[in-house]
Amino acid sequence: MSDANVRIPEEARDRLAAVAAAEGLSLRAYLARLAETLLTPAERAERAERARAALAGWNGYAPTVSEERELDSELDRRLAQAAGR
Repeated sequence: MSDANVRIPEEARDRLAAVAAAEGLSLRAYLARLAETLLTPAERAERAERARAALAGWNGYAPTVSEERELDSELDRRLAQAAGR
């Protein structure tokens, strides 16, 4: 496996290195593990679509794009309210 250089602020590097060390990992190993756990935007969209299809197949719930936006806005409002913003 070849390595790559990534330029980030020193503060970010130091923070990531501290987290890695606390978990008994090198920064390289920690970042490799982190990359394996994150989803790309395409993977997130695919997972969301599978979830929508499963939900529709299970109980027939299939909100429109407009309904999803309204529900997302309501959730954002409630989360902000709960956080005291």
